[in-house]
Amino acid sequence: MKLKPIDERVLIKPKTEEERKVGSIFIPDTASKDRPQMGTIVAIGDDVELSERKQKKMSEMLKVGDTVVFAKYGGTEIKLDEEEYLLVSRNDILAVVMK
Repeated sequence: MKLKPIDERVLIKPKTEEERKVGSIFIPDTASKDRPQMGTIVAIGDDVELSERKQKKMSEMLKVGDTVVFAKYGGTEIKLDEEEYLLVSRNDILAVVMK
């Protein structure tokens, strides 16, 4: 199943945290279950043209495959084909990770 975001929304695949190891003790991800704040863009919605806005178009700043940092509690969680995704607004994307 495919999903196309509407307006200036972005579909993100959040990065999952792996189990951590301290000495010989494994710490499961449920011990410190914080919502991830980084992910990879899977799909991008349309640019919204408003004459009074003086922002760059979303398509000029973001592209599919970019790794982004997003607001901790922003967006809506979606489960699609047994995969977890996050649908966020343009305003919830804080930065693009440069490689």
